[in-house]
Amino acid sequence: MTPQRSTGAGAEAELPEYAGQYLLESCLGSGGMGVVHLARSTSGLKLAVKVVHAEFARDREFRGRFRQEVAAARRVSGAFTAPVVDADPEAERPWMATLFIPGPTLSEHVKRNGPMPTAQLRRLMAGLAEALRDIHRAGVVHRDLKPSNVLLAEDGPKVIDFGISRPKDSELRTETGKLIGTPPFMAPEQFRRPREVGPAADIFALGSVMVHAATGRGPFDSDSPYVVAYQVVHDEPDLTGVPESLAPLVRRCLAKEPEDRPTSDELMRELRSVAASYDTQAFIPAQRTGEGPAAEAPAAAERNRKSFRRQAGKKAALAIGGLALVLCAAFASVQLLGGGGQVPPEASGPRTKAAAFSAWRAKPVGEGAGMPQCSYGTGKLLCTRAGVVFALSPADGTLLWQRSVATGSTSGPPTVSGGLVQPYTVGGTRLTALDPASGRNVWQRRLPKGTWIRYAGGTALLTGPDGTVTGVDSTTGRTLWHRAFPGRGMPSFTWFPGDSAAYTTMSADGSSTRVTAVDPRSGDVRWQARLSGRLKPFGAEGGSVYFLALDRVYGDARAVVRYLPGSQSTQRVTLPIALAGAHAAVRGNTVYLLASGGSLAAVDMAARRQLWRVETSVSRGSTPVADGDHVYFTAADGRLLAVDARKGTLAGQTRALLAADSADVPGAPAQPVIVGNHVYATTPDGTVFALDGRDPSGW
Repeated sequence: MTPQRSTGAGAEAELPEYAGQYLLESCLGSGGMGVVHLARSTSGLKLAVKVVHAEFARDREFRGRFRQEVAAARRVSGAFTAPVVDADPEAERPWMATLFIPGPTLSEHVKRNGPMPTAQLRRLMAGLAEALRDIHRAGVVHRDLKPSNVLLAEDGPKVIDFGISRPKDSELRTETGKLIGTPPFMAPEQFRRPREVGPAADIFALGSVMVHAATGRGPFDSDSPYVVAYQVVHDEPDLTGVPESLAPLVRRCLAKEPEDRPTSDELMRELRSVAASYDTQAFIPAQRTGEGPAAEAPAAAERNRKSFRRQAGKKAALAIGGLALVLCAAFASVQLLGGGGQVPPEASGPRTKAAAFSAWRAKPVGEGAGMPQCSYGTGKLLCTRAGVVFALSPADGTLLWQRSVATGSTSGPPTVSGGLVQPYTVGGTRLTALDPASGRNVWQRRLPKGTWIRYAGGTALLTGPDGTVTGVDSTTGRTLWHRAFPGRGMPSFTWFPGDSAAYTTMSADGSSTRVTAVDPRSGDVRWQARLSGRLKPFGAEGGSVYFLALDRVYGDARAVVRYLPGSQSTQRVTLPIALAGAHAAVRGNTVYLLASGGSLAAVDMAARRQLWRVETSVSRGSTPVADGDHVYFTAADGRLLAVDARKGTLAGQTRALLAADSADVPGAPAQPVIVGNHVYATTPDGTVFALDGRDPSGW
């Protein structure tokens, strides 16, 4: 489709046909800074491509501001924004491509349908509060939140357009240059002291946006931007028409002083009754086409109910209410943490025909904060949560035993090392080994404060505050060896199930990484290698060690690296698009990467190319795990998602389940566990559940 021509003021007489490699199909809209086009990637993924007006492309100051916008948009997760797919701020006409999100802007919706009803307003406010929390955690201040910068997507509001001024959006100017923002939605400090604008300015804008959504006008209204600016700084907001249940909170957002406004976290707590029940219900009755997931939801719900009717007993009935399938409309075919993502040895191997299995869910240790983190070992599901270690029956979720961890706090799932249960602790002064049958102490060992603990096979590796490392037999608690690793500072070890070595890495300046493989039982160095780039190990399989190659500044994953110690050879596969905050796992020759913004990609190391990539709209996800058919991961809101490992398409997901007593969600969601045909996962309210992994469409 040939791009539309624009005859509007300030726009080019004819729009470009390409932005980089992307053919611009049609014009989605034109603003003061540029034009947004609909385009498609090579694989057919719909994109929204912003191309800057030529007059601003010649402005060095603007180019710098546009680079900042691209960097800011990349840092913020894609669950609440339009994820950046590609960009070239250095092009003759700078451009940025983001995932196309169907749905109107809030401005369009209110203009077309009038003010929102109370229920939709509450969902909107909860969604925007969560979006701002995510944005502010990334160190970004939006500074221009307004109805036209809020997209009403199927799975909640998305905030767009980061960090640039819009000279033609406003006639108001400051003495030092162009105003940053739009007067009706700007905070008082943006007029009084613009250099001191922080996250609280976005909260003020949120309040103004809510008034617009509830009434069709702003809390400060005038045809003159100068009058609006005066009203924002001096007058009280007009909240006439805002529902009584929301007016007090909106008024707090519109406080004149930044310190008097709630933070995004405080907003989430105020709205926790909303956030706890927040799901992917559409903000609008139907999508633009009148088709898609909104139309399929009733049929999907019926399919889900029929699937669970095949499961007998009270537990199956409970699963119907707690694990109903919600289709994810934001899924479309087509980023610095990592726990390895390995399938436990007991769970690997070919799948066999199992006995009848009923999905179950349990909340075994009562109330309290924390998403349980689980592993599988000695025939049990072993979990930790808020200082408690407990064991469940994988068959039905029965609580077998539980034990408090008195010293330190649990961090990560328990490990079975030396045949005993070894709970990870942070800041503790004791190393504890538990009997897997009863949970009773088998042995304990006092530790110097500040000791780092890692397990490798049947050995506990203890890095003391002085940097020396002690190897301890996990079965007996006996010291096996004690030594220093010169030039390593305080070495932190990584070990992957089934591997015979533990790894420690050191990168002084990011240009190269020194990798040391250590024998956990003897402390001997097996091999060392200096590899190019800043590398982070995430897996080992088939005699190879796998790393993510990270950007030296931002830490984005730019490539997957496989090192073969036997031949001392390195294989590097560059990712088409860098992935921020990526978790990775390897199975066979395929590496799966889940970015902090929800991008899930599969890389074939044998073919040396990316197989597929999908945008999941998950803000923070766990390290993925994979079997031969699916890739599984958990979202911070408690959803378990399954993606077809071959096609990269959504296979199924459970509904969101947040803690009823808290608006907080975990920063690093717990990794699912695969055992045979079954998948085990957890939610922020303390629930542990099990599902049949062979048919995620029936979840």
